[in-house]
Amino acid sequence: MLSTAALVALHDERTRAWHETPTAADKPEGSDAWLEAVARQHRANFDLWHIEDEARAPGATDAELAAVKRRIDRTNQLRNDLAEELDRTLLAWLEPQALPSPHAPLHSESPGLIIDRLSILALKIYHTREEAARTAAPPGHTERNRERLTILVEQRADLAACLDVLWRETLAGTRRFKLYRQLKMYNDPAMNPAIYGSRAAQRSH
Repeated sequence: MLSTAALVALHDERTRAWHETPTAADKPEGSDAWLEAVARQHRANFDLWHIEDEARAPGATDAELAAVKRRIDRTNQLRNDLAEELDRTLLAWLEPQALPSPHAPLHSESPGLIIDRLSILALKIYHTREEAARTAAPPGHTERNRERLTILVEQRADLAACLDVLWRETLAGTRRFKLYRQLKMYNDPAMNPAIYGSRAAQRSH
């Protein structure tokens, strides 16, 4: 069900495809439902990365920044929702096997949250490689980014190995994880005082 090597390869392949062809499909051809879900979650991170770049563009007006901020909030909510969906899918697959074992030690981070971190690392690696290859960069830029790339690749390998261990131990019944809800408040009109307070003020006028 969960192959870390397959999902890391998927992250890299989709990252390349979306940069080369922005209209490329969110899911790779021939992928199964699980990898399609991983690709959808990665797409949310991909979109979030580039929307956040828009917010940093010199000369952006206040109105443009406000619009970008709203897109960031919506996309970040989607990113978190899709990470939770990955955990739900894994837990549904494990349930007929009476897993995760309720008696096993609890892992502090779920697979969905780890996959989200791996997705972000894939984007960092792609863009750092781009910077390392940029010919018009100032002196020292290439060397600095090659050093950063070495660190990022090592960090991703470490994190992928941790996910492998968690999944292997979950299947063995010696480790368990559960769904950790993010319960974001900022997009909920009933939970964010900046939203409901503003609406109440408007009604009072």
